[in-house]
Amino acid sequence: MPLTDTAIRNAKPGAKPTGEATRNPYRLTDAGGMYLEVYPNGSKYWRLKYRYAGKEKRLALGVYPEVTLKEARNRRDAARKLLADGIDPGQAKQADKRARKLSAANSFESVAREWYGKQVHTWVKTHAADVLRRLEANAFPAIGHRPIKEVEPPELLMMARKIESRGAHDLAHRVLQVCGQVFRYGVATGRCTRDPTPDLRGALTPHVKKNQAAVKPEELPDLMRAINTYDQTGDKQTMLALKILALTFVRTNELIGAEWVEFDLDKALWAIPAGRMKMKNEHVVPLSQQAVAILRELQPMAGGSRFVFPGRNRDKPISNNTLLFALYRLGYKGKMTGHGFRAVASTALNEMGFRADVIERQLAHCERNEVRGAYNRAAYLEERRGMMQHWGNYLDAVATGAKILPFQRVA
Repeated sequence: MPLTDTAIRNAKPGAKPTGEATRNPYRLTDAGGMYLEVYPNGSKYWRLKYRYAGKEKRLALGVYPEVTLKEARNRRDAARKLLADGIDPGQAKQADKRARKLSAANSFESVAREWYGKQVHTWVKTHAADVLRRLEANAFPAIGHRPIKEVEPPELLMMARKIESRGAHDLAHRVLQVCGQVFRYGVATGRCTRDPTPDLRGALTPHVKKNQAAVKPEELPDLMRAINTYDQTGDKQTMLALKILALTFVRTNELIGAEWVEFDLDKALWAIPAGRMKMKNEHVVPLSQQAVAILRELQPMAGGSRFVFPGRNRDKPISNNTLLFALYRLGYKGKMTGHGFRAVASTALNEMGFRADVIERQLAHCERNEVRGAYNRAAYLEERRGMMQHWGNYLDAVATGAKILPFQRVA
């Protein structure tokens, strides 16, 4: 007699429907080989008994009450249809389980995290954090669970437009760019066959890349004179940090994280370790006489901190915004940033006639040819020494009010 919901609910552990006590599981049979197995602890499991290739087998259909009587019968019928087609439902279930497991291992999130793990050691910490945040906050909630090979352009577009709806048009492009790198890694490792992100070209709101604000070379003398007065309204350490930034035109993060161990003031060299560089290569900065003098002035101000520019907590450097806000206080909000010193130095030094390769090496821009890059790091050092001293002389002269043409060399 087929089972009923009432009979199932009334089935008690340790007591068969006949009233006979038992310490073992007992069965309540339905039809078509299906039965409910009632365990002494009260658990109730749906099973299907069937024969395949002459052997009696069992197939788990689920746990009651999560799987209702109706659903259990649907699963039984599906299994019996497989049997009618000559397929072992137990083997089919295992194959499906393996496929789901493989699909989870090849989800977009899984492949993305694997790709990230391969790349992260080549990035500086800030960039690595940005990439992971873009994935976790934007891509994973939308497509992270999907098998990477099944993600289609419309899904990516929906994800990107959700980002755009927040007004973050630049971020939408950046997230798609990261996704494209993940897809290309998926292609290379055999998890998908193509990168669908190029299909979205033209589908997003265009964004205009904004260069960070920088004064023109002819405006640099006024800026340097303004920096010379900063300690009248701000602290002297920040004023000296701005001067070092102007003299070395390194990236702001590279400056504020500087540690005394990186400097050889007697040899006038600053060796920034690879771990702090954007391109993950050690960068040697020749120091002008002006830069060395300022660094010697900073040493007692550091109060024994390992950092050249310690913050209130001497175990940590000043924040990223310290120099930017100092420029704001000098009246350069929207006109100049810490990164702007790189732009103005590049323009001025090119106009002064220094070789482009030497300037690019000093800016620590990416060298595509590794052999050539290694050669340039050594071969250009003496040229860079001369260039950096010329630059220090120029800044010194204009800061004291000397009337010098914007691109004139200073001995």
